[in-house]
Amino acid sequence: MSDNNRFYFTLKYKKMILKIIFFLLVFINFNISAPIAKEKIIISSSISMHGDPLLNNNFEYLNYANPNSNIGGVFKMASLGTFDSTNPFIIKGRSAYGIRDYIFESLLSRDYSKPFTLRSLIAEEIHYPEDRTWIEFFINDKAQFSDGIKITPKDVLFSFNALKESGRPNHRSYYSRINEVLITSDKSIKFITNNKDDRELILIIGMMPILPEHIYGNERIKEAKLDTPIGSGPYIVSKIEQGRNITYKKNLTYWGNEVPINNGLHNFEVISVDYYLDDNSRFEAFKAGLFDFYQIWDPTRWNNIKKHKNVHSGKIKLLEIERKTPAGMLGLALNTRKPYLSNIDVRKALTILFDFNWINKSLYHNLYNRTVGFFDNSYLSSINQPISNLEKELLSDNLPSINENILNIKQYDSEKDKRIVLNKALKLFEKANYNIVDGQLINTITKEPFVLEFLITDKRQEKYAINYMKSLERIGIKLNIKMVDSTQYQKRKQNFDFDIIEHFWYSSLSPGNEQNFYWGSESASEIGSRNYPGITSKKIDSLIQKIVSVKKLDEFMYSVRALDRMLISGYYVIPLFHWPHQWVAVSEGINYPEKVSLDGYKTNSWYIGD
Repeated sequence: MSDNNRFYFTLKYKKMILKIIFFLLVFINFNISAPIAKEKIIISSSISMHGDPLLNNNFEYLNYANPNSNIGGVFKMASLGTFDSTNPFIIKGRSAYGIRDYIFESLLSRDYSKPFTLRSLIAEEIHYPEDRTWIEFFINDKAQFSDGIKITPKDVLFSFNALKESGRPNHRSYYSRINEVLITSDKSIKFITNNKDDRELILIIGMMPILPEHIYGNERIKEAKLDTPIGSGPYIVSKIEQGRNITYKKNLTYWGNEVPINNGLHNFEVISVDYYLDDNSRFEAFKAGLFDFYQIWDPTRWNNIKKHKNVHSGKIKLLEIERKTPAGMLGLALNTRKPYLSNIDVRKALTILFDFNWINKSLYHNLYNRTVGFFDNSYLSSINQPISNLEKELLSDNLPSINENILNIKQYDSEKDKRIVLNKALKLFEKANYNIVDGQLINTITKEPFVLEFLITDKRQEKYAINYMKSLERIGIKLNIKMVDSTQYQKRKQNFDFDIIEHFWYSSLSPGNEQNFYWGSESASEIGSRNYPGITSKKIDSLIQKIVSVKKLDEFMYSVRALDRMLISGYYVIPLFHWPHQWVAVSEGINYPEKVSLDGYKTNSWYIGD
């Protein structure tokens, strides 16, 4: 290359480099000077899981409360069994009824006029970003415990740490997902999740009970004693008779009387709770006027009380209250931790052998509705709904195992139908290596007979359990019905020491993280969880995660339906029945607002007189 060419080449190359440097400087300068998009922070006194709360932040009272209700009087209640503790936050011991609701409060309080809505209580204001990766609570200056000590962010931090380390399994599970907690001022505290896939978690933190560190510190939170509990709620404990009675009295210096969500609530001056060892004696005591409120679960009892003289005289009022939330799942948990119940064909056979039609007609005056899924009576239910494309995508490899017709509720209309069902059950047992030998169902490998124990605690359960026992006898299964007292029942239940047990899993229109506590793999081995069947399914875990992360209502609905289909098709629970209404009996002196919450009646909105 000549010197001239080399010169022009070098000059051209230098010009190119200068142009690149120029454009880089322009680009860098533009980005430095361009405004950085600020995170949008929501400042409010309320929050809903989906959408906005029904009532705005300037509301005066809840739509199921009466702001003109009478204040005063005694409300007498009754509970079953016994109690030996006033600490409702740990598994150890059996806590007295009402302590969590009457004595302790959360940062935010539930508003049951819309699915999963919270409003200001101890925290008067909340700040959070749209992606809900953190939430900051600002404590009301008036908030104090019943001993007059003000609530501070340190009490909130203490409550969080204490419950995360020593609380019930659901507390330990939820709070362990918080990444960081910062006290941001003398009246504010910030919880950081850094998890955009769990939009519910900041609401769960808002529901955390707040405990006074000066009372429950130094490991005292771990004690199951009968000490007088100290909280910030509207009542204080005035009397404790171990296992017999606990009495609450209105806290005359309650700090929260002027908080809007309390307007029309907590009206009774005294709430007294007596304990009865069995439900029959409790019911007789109610009819005799010894307490004011009794919810009736048995249709026969509901039919019979209509004829009682105190109903005709007006001393007892009967209410049929409609709930606008899912029916929930009252069912028989089949403990898959037991090898003989780990086989899905065995569980399916046991499910179809439950003769609901005969039981409903012969024992319950045809007043019950058969429960089929886990979200019956709501738009979240998958029953009689075609599988959407989103559900197919979510269920993926599990789609072939989905049973859209789990229960044929007409199957027991005749003896012929019963024989058909028995044959189906036998074929399922044969698939699981069982055959009938000399009238007994025998495992062809172990040569052991198929024997189950049904753990119960009252006569109501025994009524239908006996019929189920007879149905199982027809194919050689021995069902031992074991009735134990409430204390033993609770202990065996929380330790998963059973084959079959009845449980009611509450269901709302906003299912979320509690589903992990019900059905999640981690909770299967967590003593005290409500995963009584012992479910360990990665697909169910992923569906629960999807439910708490979605923003759009249609995606939420289809995600819940997919979970419903997985739970139904796993035959983990034998569905029982549900009530068309809440059947409630109250004494003549008790009154209540005209409107009820989505969830039905709320006794904290009741009052004495007109």
